[in-house]
Amino acid sequence: MFAQTNDIKGVTSGGNGFPRIPEPGSVAEVLMFKKLQERFPPQFQNIFPDKLAPRTVVIIPSLTMDQEILSKVSGINHYEERLLCMLMLLRMPRTNVIYVTSETIDPVIIDYYLHMLPGITGYHALRRLTLLSCHDSSSKPLTKKILERPRLIQRIRDFIPPDHEAHMSCFNVTSLERSLAVRLQIPIYGCDPDLYELGSKSNSRKIFKESGLLVPPGFEDLKSEDDIIKALVELKKQDPLLRKAVIKINDGFSGDGNAVFSFSDMDNKVYAAKWIKEQLPQRLKMVSADLNYDTFMFKFTQMGGIVEAFIDGTRKVSPSVQCRVTPSGEYDVISTHDQELGGESGQVYIGAQFPASKEYAVELGVLGKKVAASLAKKGVLGRFAIDFISVMEKEGWKHYAIEINLRKGGTTHPYMMLQFLTDGQYNPEEGIYYTSKGHLIRYYFCSDNLKSEKYIGITPHDLIDIAMVNDLHYDGTSQEGVMFHLIGALSQFGKLGVVCIGSTPQRAREFYAQIVTVLEKEC
Repeated sequence: MFAQTNDIKGVTSGGNGFPRIPEPGSVAEVLMFKKLQERFPPQFQNIFPDKLAPRTVVIIPSLTMDQEILSKVSGINHYEERLLCMLMLLRMPRTNVIYVTSETIDPVIIDYYLHMLPGITGYHALRRLTLLSCHDSSSKPLTKKILERPRLIQRIRDFIPPDHEAHMSCFNVTSLERSLAVRLQIPIYGCDPDLYELGSKSNSRKIFKESGLLVPPGFEDLKSEDDIIKALVELKKQDPLLRKAVIKINDGFSGDGNAVFSFSDMDNKVYAAKWIKEQLPQRLKMVSADLNYDTFMFKFTQMGGIVEAFIDGTRKVSPSVQCRVTPSGEYDVISTHDQELGGESGQVYIGAQFPASKEYAVELGVLGKKVAASLAKKGVLGRFAIDFISVMEKEGWKHYAIEINLRKGGTTHPYMMLQFLTDGQYNPEEGIYYTSKGHLIRYYFCSDNLKSEKYIGITPHDLIDIAMVNDLHYDGTSQEGVMFHLIGALSQFGKLGVVCIGSTPQRAREFYAQIVTVLEKEC
């Protein structure tokens, strides 16, 4: 057991051969974490390639971000279900998975995922799967909840067999995940939290410039309302025709933490700073409808942020590139997507098409690899994404790099699901995804935001029944079809996630349209 646990702030004496646990945030904890991380490269080189190697993956799908911003996202705790795609690791017969969530996941959802396992029975997979819950529905990040429950930490330890190599897989890695890794005495496949700030909006702009990428005109490292006003004045001075500017809090995500300022009706002859200061509270439109002006400004002052020009264009798209840096220091492009953004401001992530358009997918891969090279040199580890705004001009596509997300994101779990199901690979030199069968090319459309008030009241059991009756499932024979996620959010919030895999982009969209039609009919 966890001998002598005083409280999570105190020092925990070791037990079962574990060293004394240092205080959270202390230098000793940081040093112990770095020592743990040194164990990961040999594990990656020796265990990862061997499908029969005994291993345990501890999945902590915590969105460890600002609690107030998180609380504005409807059904936020159910976003922890997005990494259930990693249950597909159970297709390896000697791999154990420990999956921890805020609230208990309905068994019918687990059964739904295990049913898709190729070559493994549900019985065999269940023997190697441990599901643990904090039984806590608050909007606090999951990792914080776990750290407040030392007996739960001990249970996680107890479920790791002594002959298994183990590591943690997380949505993002902050000081809280570092503390948990030290308490569990296992490494994390993810970026050291000391490097977390590299993914801020301000540092993203700096890294893009360093890597030779184009960024929107703007200013970073801003700290106050006055800084925002000065930046808006300067942007308008640089471009008198500028219609809008975007203000972003450094640690916002999925568009929440962004706001748009309109220069419309501004007389260029007026004293710009005075006019902007007067107009800012009325004209600043927050992407998150639940964030008011005062709260936004308070968060901006706390975290800092950027102001940059809103990029206009007759033909404008929002692609992204997903990259990975391995423990051996190698880096590669693993996918590209065309994101669909919505909301009044056009800043909210709705869904994505994979791969990105063949018109520019290869170009994006080249740009993404430049950023990956820069981040690899800085010590970044694991998956991350780079978002762009791309505009068609006379000479071709112009790609503005917008932000780096040093975490798993909205496009991570759909791509992982595709890979697990088809055992294929994205070829960045061609901008095409090939399945393991070689000649088969696959596409998908995915969304975390299929929602309607009509869907409220549909339980997980109802959804599975609707899917089976209407033939809405993934067919392993044709390697096409539909997978659902965020299933737990449906009954209360009327919200659902989907991945629609097809042999053409049009076929993937047809699957999505079929889902919408069926749900409308059933409701």
